[in-house]
Amino acid sequence: MIAGLVVVVVLVLLASIILFRSVALIPQAEAAVIERLGRYTKTVSGQLTLLIPFVDRIRARVDLREQVVSFPPQPVITEDNLTLSIDTVVYFQVTVPQSAVYEINDYIIGVEQLATTTLRNVVGGMTLEETLTSRDSINAQLRGVLDEATGRWGLRVARVELKSIMPPPSIQESMEKQMKADREKRAMILTAEGQRESSIKTAEGNKQSQILSAEGAKQAAILAAEADRQSRILSAQGERAAQYLYAQGEAKSIEKVFAAIKAGKPTPELLAYQYLQKLPEMAAGEGNSVWVVPSDFGSALQGFAKSFGAQGDDGVFRYESSDHDVPPTVDDSDVEDWFDLASDPKVAQAVAEAEAVARKPVAEPLTSRSQSSAPETVLGGRDRGYPDADQGEISPGEDTDRT
Repeated sequence: MIAGLVVVVVLVLLASIILFRSVALIPQAEAAVIERLGRYTKTVSGQLTLLIPFVDRIRARVDLREQVVSFPPQPVITEDNLTLSIDTVVYFQVTVPQSAVYEINDYIIGVEQLATTTLRNVVGGMTLEETLTSRDSINAQLRGVLDEATGRWGLRVARVELKSIMPPPSIQESMEKQMKADREKRAMILTAEGQRESSIKTAEGNKQSQILSAEGAKQAAILAAEADRQSRILSAQGERAAQYLYAQGEAKSIEKVFAAIKAGKPTPELLAYQYLQKLPEMAAGEGNSVWVVPSDFGSALQGFAKSFGAQGDDGVFRYESSDHDVPPTVDDSDVEDWFDLASDPKVAQAVAEAEAVARKPVAEPLTSRSQSSAPETVLGGRDRGYPDADQGEISPGEDTDRT
């Protein structure tokens, strides 16, 4: 009874073992290399596989996904004899599982060693500066060599990246000093450039300010000269009219005096008396110290009376008016406009235009001002708005003709 039970248990265990070894479940993205009696039979992936117990066996299971392997830092000597510590990252994928199993013992170790040797060959022909600035070139060379070498292993190398490049501490310190010096140099250059630009802008501003000041001074000088000219012309016109009036008044005064004298019929005694009254005034000058009265003074007065008077019954010469003593008439028609108190419209227009130019704000660009400054420098030109001789301005020659 017990012996039969033991036999049943043994048969059940044997059946379980046989069933377990006869069925294999291979998941997706994984491949199983199957051998029969020690020889490669097939590769299965993502399915349920039946095996012949004790005849078939799964030699290896291979991950078909892209794998990322980071290798520890490796010492590499550059062309300028500097030792760098470089660690790499390789992205690869198994494309032929049976080759990865049968062509190489451990494809990960093979990839690592191949990457190390290739890295030393590539970096050994570069200097430190080239190594630090040629990461893409190094990555491309490593990928090309590894992909070609691992093709027979059933691998496809997708990418190779240099994770870090660590130079010796002394070189790092020197690089930091050099970087600091370069940054200070760039900062000094930028500061100098800023100062130069600032100086240029300041000089340009001063130049424009001086030009505008000169333009303003020029306009002020032109307006002052124009005002002085107009003032002189008006003053000359006023002085001319005043002299004419003064002369006319003197003439009228002399005419009235002589008319009064003739109306009063003066005698030689009266003339002598008036003459004697004027003698002290004539001798009142500071330089008049001696006066001599001529001895024939009476005869001179008598001849003077005879010249414009007639002798009466009493023997005294008296003035007698005649019908021909008519005061002369003066024609003032040619000088009537001298005494017109109204302002000359041409002069008023010139002054108004000059004031308009002076009040005009200066806001034009420097280039346009320099281009338009040539015609504006002519005193009295039409571009300035000042009346000239062609526009009816009163010139000194015209003033002489009008006088």
